[in-house]
Amino acid sequence: MSRKIRWPDGRAFAFTVFDDTDRATAENIREVYAFLKDLGMFTTKSVWPIRGKETPRIGGATCDDGDYCDFVRRLHAEGFEIGFHNATFHSSCREDTIRGLDTFARYFGHDPATHANHADNAEAIYWGEDRLSGMYRAGYNLLTQFRNRGRFRGHREGDPCFWGDVCKSRIKYVRNFVYSEMNTLRLCPFMPYHDPQRPYVNYWFASSEGPEVGAFNGCVAEAAQDRLEAEGGACIMYTHFAYGFQEGRDLQPRFERLLRRLAGKNGWFVPVSRLLDFLLEHNGRNVITDRERASLERRWLFNKVFRGTS
Repeated sequence: MSRKIRWPDGRAFAFTVFDDTDRATAENIREVYAFLKDLGMFTTKSVWPIRGKETPRIGGATCDDGDYCDFVRRLHAEGFEIGFHNATFHSSCREDTIRGLDTFARYFGHDPATHANHADNAEAIYWGEDRLSGMYRAGYNLLTQFRNRGRFRGHREGDPCFWGDVCKSRIKYVRNFVYSEMNTLRLCPFMPYHDPQRPYVNYWFASSEGPEVGAFNGCVAEAAQDRLEAEGGACIMYTHFAYGFQEGRDLQPRFERLLRRLAGKNGWFVPVSRLLDFLLEHNGRNVITDRERASLERRWLFNKVFRGTS
């Protein structure tokens, strides 16, 4: 970044989390969210609005589960943002995706502002090879041995999984590239951005790597926190809070220590869409250039080769 952003209320940096709902139940994440609330860290928790009809490879509760839905709606009332992680835990046709969004709006009073693709779902939008362009697309296909070629079709008009027009009309922000550095904004200073090569998404955002508790702790370690503060940056962590953050009714000890330390700093701790709305107002509507796109794709593909980044 060329200059530090002046964060609201004189804050030194910004921090938030987008929590993918994989494997989550009310019981295995309840203490994590109680802890975040106590710290004053209001983040974004995604949901699957409707129960799937198939056996999932990666399951978890949906909003059709009454206790879980009550829990998530309480989080929403307390100030946490609820995001979209596709309609359910397996691939959905267009009609089911729309039903999932309608169900979401009925439970939470509005459409989701934020969305992240569930990795396995065929309706994932601009996913797999379609995240990338040119030689980076070719490199991805070689790396994955073409296993995902043509697999993800949410943006392909005429396909039964197509919902790109619905995404554009109902969702503001979609997550794309994930990086190993805590200061997400340093690697993607122009987010949220629009990509004219991927027109069904209004704005994309990047995030920082932390899919399970060990990776999360590594990304937000003490030195990284101090750099984020010194740089005046912003972190949007990608994670799954159902992956080891809570052990019974206890929090994983290092996660608890690191988040307490971070909360003690002069940070702005708000949900993902609120942070992105601020950046959008501050930076204006950024349309990504070919050079900027290539930089994001190159860094992401490098991380995927050496770190297995999502």
